[in-house]
Amino acid sequence: MNDTAAVLLVNTGTPEAASSGAVRAFLRRFLSDPRVIELPRVLWLPLLYCLILPLRAPRSARKYQQIWQSGGSPLLINSSKLTESLRRELVSLRGQIRVEQAFLYSKPSVRTQLDGLRDAGIRRLLVLPLFPQSSGSTTGAVYDQVAQALASWRALPHLRFIASYQAEPDYISALAASLKDHRRLHGLSGHLLMSFHGIPLSYVAGGDRYADECRQTAALLATALNLEAHEWSLTFQSRFGANRWLTPATDRTLAELPRRGVRSVTVMCPGFAADCLETLEEIALSGREIFMKSGGERFDYVPALNARSDHTAALAQLIVRSIADWQPPPGLRVTFS
Repeated sequence: MNDTAAVLLVNTGTPEAASSGAVRAFLRRFLSDPRVIELPRVLWLPLLYCLILPLRAPRSARKYQQIWQSGGSPLLINSSKLTESLRRELVSLRGQIRVEQAFLYSKPSVRTQLDGLRDAGIRRLLVLPLFPQSSGSTTGAVYDQVAQALASWRALPHLRFIASYQAEPDYISALAASLKDHRRLHGLSGHLLMSFHGIPLSYVAGGDRYADECRQTAALLATALNLEAHEWSLTFQSRFGANRWLTPATDRTLAELPRRGVRSVTVMCPGFAADCLETLEEIALSGREIFMKSGGERFDYVPALNARSDHTAALAQLIVRSIADWQPPPGLRVTFS
C-alpha cells in the first residue's frame, strides 16, 4: 500500500465556458449549496430556479466573456499554475508527495479527486481550502464535501485540514511584496483599498469568524507596509440578495472616495488566492469604472497572488509544518524558513 502523503487544494470553481448555459449550470450548483445560501430549501429553490437563474445567468455570462482567456477560465488557469508550482516546491522540500486541485462547484470535483487518491492508495491526506480567511460558506463547504466523499470509504486516510491562514507571516509578506512589485512597475499611487468578499451579517451573528479574520489580515498587511490609518481602508464586495451584508461596501466606497479628495486608489483583494471573476471583472473593470466616473483620476488593481513564487513558498511552508510528523522518505531533510 502506498503511504505517500497527498495535498488537496480546493477553491470555489468556475463555469466550463463563458456561455449563458454553462454559467447557469455553475450558478445552480453554487447557489443550491445550503452553506452559501442559508434559507429553507422550500423557499429558496423555487426562487432560485424561477427568478435568480434566468435573470442572473445571462448577466454573469456577459461578465465572464470580458475576462475569459484563450486557455479558458482565469480561475482554472491560475489555480492550475499554482498547483503545479506548489507541487514542485513541495517535492523539493519533502520529497514524494501528491498535490491535486479540486473545485466545490465545477470539475474536477472534490469527490472525483478524492476517489482518485483512494485508488492510488494514499493514506495521509491534507486538505487546504484556498480561502485565507475561513467562513462557513467557503471553508465549511469544503469540510462538507470532503466528509460526503469519505462517507463511502472503508479505509479512511489520516486526515487534516488547514482551516485558515489569514495571519501567516509568509502570506502577509507575499501580499506586501506583490504591492511593492506593482508600484515598482507602475509607480506610486494613492489610497490602498483592501477588498474582501462579503458575507451576510446573519452569518457573522451566527458565529462566523470571517469578518474578524479579514480585519486581522488587513491590519497585518497595513503594518507590513508601514501605512498610517488614513492611507488604507478595508471594504467588502460581491453583495447578493436583500440581506444586510458586511460593510463598508467596496462599490460604494469607490464612489465616495473622490468626494473625500482621494483621486488615486490602489485596490487589492487579499481574500482571493487566485484571480477570478470577482477580482478581474468586479474590481479591475467595474470597480475602475465606478471610481473614474465618480471623479477619480487613477485606479490601480494589484493582481491576486496566483502562482507567484513567494505565494507558492508560503503555502508550501504552511503545508510542511502541518504534516511535519508525517515522516518524509528516508534521507530527505525538511527545512523551514
